[in-house]
Amino acid sequence: MSQYLLSVHYVEGQPAPDEATMQQMFADVEKLNEKMQADGVWVFAGGLQEPHDATVVRQDGGEIVTTDGPFPEAKEHLGGFWVIDVADRDAALDWAKRATVACQGPVEVRPFQPEPEEA
Repeated sequence: MSQYLLSVHYVEGQPAPDEATMQQMFADVEKLNEKMQADGVWVFAGGLQEPHDATVVRQDGGEIVTTDGPFPEAKEHLGGFWVIDVADRDAALDWAKRATVACQGPVEVRPFQPEPEEA
């Protein structure tokens, strides 16, 4: 089995869905979460607050500096994610197809790096 990150992205400045659409999206995501759990692929998932609520922590000249706001200056931001454990990339893509329908937005699929071999 391999772990994959399914990340949900949204584009800043796009009109927000109406309340009925949002409620449908929440219901669809909850059904997807339940299906992932029932099928044993669920590892962890979560939705994120708006990018302006982020804090970036970095080292600069030996000092630790914190700044408000998202790390990248971009119009697209991570809105939420799932970590799943599936047999292969094709299985991850199948779950991503379901996720993009539930979220009504793009979902990126990325494999985790393999664990180093133990000596």
